[in-house]
Amino acid sequence: MVTDNEGYIHIIEYLTEHLSLFENTLAEESLTKENSANTVMTTIEVELSEQIISVCSQNQELTSNQRNAIICEIDAIVYDLEEILSGVINNPITEQQSIFIKEFASLIKNLFDTEINKLLASK
Repeated sequence: MVTDNEGYIHIIEYLTEHLSLFENTLAEESLTKENSANTVMTTIEVELSEQIISVCSQNQELTSNQRNAIICEIDAIVYDLEEILSGVINNPITEQQSIFIKEFASLIKNLFDTEINKLLASK
């Protein structure tokens, strides 16, 4: 659906262009004391989950199979992110990283929105 299209490649390139946000972060402050347990991976999971829940909520006409396909795509995206960010995935999240991950998750949602609109328009 989305992981095999050009838009996804561009989003991954966007991530790699901003990898410096994830370098040398152990010395940086985490967001706040109460959020210091949040890791890069936890934030990725939360943000992508929220966006995909939004996609599915906005598209009630999706079948169970289509929803399952979306979940499989998200699993693939999370796997890609784990590979790209493997060295920092368990580090505490910084404010800049959190902002970037939210933006990244929104871009992923936009990809799904575009693909779902194409799918539904072709019916």
